[in-house]
Amino acid sequence: MTLHTPDDRYIVVRGRLWRATNPQLPETERQRLTHDLMGARRAVKAARSARDDTAEDAAHRAVDHAKQALAERGPVWWSDGAPDMNRKMARNTPYAEWFSTQPEGGERPGS
Repeated sequence: MTLHTPDDRYIVVRGRLWRATNPQLPETERQRLTHDLMGARRAVKAARSARDDTAEDAAHRAVDHAKQALAERGPVWWSDGAPDMNRKMARNTPYAEWFSTQPEGGERPGS
């Protein structure tokens, strides 16, 4: 199970914060965009294997487009003025105290 910060703005992977998808997106839109993102990531892998730089560049643009549409990149989806902590180590952010109480590795028990 994925560890989310208490405000659900980030997921935590190996101690690093990654911006979560905008929870206000309609479920069907989120599913479509996630499907697009996974397809774009597969296209990056295929282009790398084929050593096709043009296709890889296009696939990276598709990944970026999907991640921005999901609000995992670009402007933050919250409106309270809190700064974006994306890609920062949780221990070096305002989430440090909360993170220190989580099981080692950031995984919830039973996940």
